Amino acid sequence: MALLYLYLALAPALAIALYIYWKDKNEKEPISHLVGYFLLGALTCIPAGITNGIGGTVLGFEHGQSHDVVRSFFMAFFVVGLGEELFKFLALMFVAFPRKNFNEPFDGIVYSVMIGLGFASLENIMYVFDGGIGVAFMRTLTAVPMHAAFGIIMGYYVGKAKFQKGDRRNDTAIIGLACAVFFHGAYDFCLFQNASIFLLLMVFPIMGWAFFLSRKAIKQHLAK
Repeated sequence: MALLYLYLALAPALAIALYIYWKDKNEKEPISHLVGYFLLGALTCIPAGITNGIGGTVLGFEHGQSHDVVRSFFMAFFVVGLGEELFKFLALMFVAFPRKNFNEPFDGIVYSVMIGLGFASLENIMYVFDGGIGVAFMRTLTAVPMHAAFGIIMGYYVGKAKFQKGDRRNDTAIIGLACAVFFHGAYDFCLFQNASIFLLLMVFPIMGWAFFLSRKAIKQHLAK
């Protein structure tokens, strides 16, 4: 059963990783590098887990418990969304961004997605082993693809920043972080709060919007 859970936890991330690798038509990145970024993303779970725990304690927020809109909002946007995406962003900017292999805008998406999927995989393993097959199925359709979408959107802007001249390249990269935090926070907020069915159902248009922008970002970078 443990092997089944492990497979179910890793399969969606690996499938998305293969898709992104296949989309990289111009100059595919070395597999060893992609595995390294995947593992790097998994490592970012550690500091993110610490900040999530501290933030949850400060806000009095516990997963699975009933929470009001305000507490859910701050936990979703300023603890989970900001914290998790910030650690992914730092890994992308300090490890991938300076490398010579980062030689085209689409590489920003590739590296960012691998980091995001590494994060999502370790997170998924913990959730699936705790919740079982039902959790694995739900997260395959929701959380893991959304982590990939956060990575694509962030990586799109970081890819632009890499080849942008002048002082605005940092601003462009920060826009990518801000967009990832927004979508991550909005997605989690809808799921954290339990005060409104309308807000809960808003998770679907938010996911659709994120996937639409992700598809658009991939097309734009591949066209260059």
